[in-house]
Amino acid sequence: MKKLIILVLCVFLIGCIEEKEAEPKSASGVKKASAIVKTGSDGLTVEQRNIKNRLEEENKPGSIKHLYIISAYSGQVILYSTVKGKVTSSGKRLTPVNVGCTEGEYVDTENKGIMVNIGGNNYRTPEVLQDDGTYGYSIPYLYWWDTKGIYHQHYICGGQIPHVSNQPISVPKIILNLEELSGE
Repeated sequence: MKKLIILVLCVFLIGCIEEKEAEPKSASGVKKASAIVKTGSDGLTVEQRNIKNRLEEENKPGSIKHLYIISAYSGQVILYSTVKGKVTSSGKRLTPVNVGCTEGEYVDTENKGIMVNIGGNNYRTPEVLQDDGTYGYSIPYLYWWDTKGIYHQHYICGGQIPHVSNQPISVPKIILNLEELSGE
């Protein structure tokens, strides 16, 4: 009887031992590389600090930004506008795009998804609330309010390079200056 109990315990313990997963390796035999990333005195990496600082800069109450749309072909500034607050992409939302009320609907059975309440009803979503408190993705168009409170919407296409700054930049010529067009 003792031998049977010991045998059962051995089989049980062997089954509980986690198998070490094989380290990833490419088809050519190159193994995964790793690096030790040092943090600053604030405990953040440079990348984390940049993201933190960007979120803080974009959400400063009363901040004014400057939007320049530059032609990738000529290098000319084809549009300029002040921005009250920040430029926002049209795909950003306050609620997730994909929600389901039952298992299997947008979420699998292993990952139940994140619970969200929309209009008093509970749903599950595979989407994660982003650092800026929104769901969704960036582009296909940008929108903003200028310092005069005028709403603008701009579709990015055909060789346009958006540039947003918290300080005006010196450019030789602006083709479409929204500040001059929306005068009081």
